[in-house]
Amino acid sequence: MTLAGMTFTFSHDHVGITVTREDLDATIAWYSRTLGLAVEQRFEAHGTTFVFLTAGDVRIELVAGASDRGAPPTDDVLTSMHTSRLHHFCLAVADLDAALSRLRALDVPLIGGPMEIPATGRRIAFVTDNVGTVIELTEPGT
Repeated sequence: MTLAGMTFTFSHDHVGITVTREDLDATIAWYSRTLGLAVEQRFEAHGTTFVFLTAGDVRIELVAGASDRGAPPTDDVLTSMHTSRLHHFCLAVADLDAALSRLRALDVPLIGGPMEIPATGRRIAFVTDNVGTVIELTEPGT
């Protein structure tokens, strides 16, 4: 079979987020405190620190090596599309309202939503982590 005729089978492994060395420990603490992720692995390679955070089948890789923070944090999902950053990643939750209530109790600001998306049959909302990474939360439709 030629390469052009190959079929790939994919499953999701992780999302990588670049943070500064100065923000690394605070970012680990933020994901642990607010989303319940735990450090699975931390190691150094090529002058960079890599930290894998996990909860269930969710894996986030924090990559700390740069000192430039890139795009500034945002407080509005509609104006957050800056080319120097990952725009967002999405986490599915069973109950969007309960998740948002917990995050509000932890002083995590909502930057968009909640809103219904008829095209996908889902409700979504957006928050940011401590360094401005946009996180979409989605609740499957009924």
